[in-house]
Amino acid sequence: MKEEKNNLYNKALQFAVRMVKLREYFAEKRREHILSKQILRSGTSIGANIAEANASVSRVDFTNKLAIALKEANETKFWLQLLHATEYLSNEQYESLYKDADELCKILYTLIKKNRKFKKS
Repeated sequence: MKEEKNNLYNKALQFAVRMVKLREYFAEKRREHILSKQILRSGTSIGANIAEANASVSRVDFTNKLAIALKEANETKFWLQLLHATEYLSNEQYESLYKDADELCKILYTLIKKNRKFKKS
């Protein structure tokens, strides 16, 4: 489980770095500030909640923090869809970022499901 948690943390950290760079791109090149702040907030919150989960004191706390991270990842997918639909993101940018966000969602969902099954047994 520890390796799985580290892998997730590293993926979330890399994704957060991409969100910071995306925000910089929007601010400097596209002069867009509102939507990019939203995606920065939700996209970096994923990793922050995973970090909190890794420091949790109970399995329930761990699972709850992962659930918050999953909600933030899903919110980030929404903002990516909106930015793509409004042509702020190219198809290539959108597909790459969405793929990474979706991968985080799948990993988080699987971990949450495993932890909830363990709790019931």
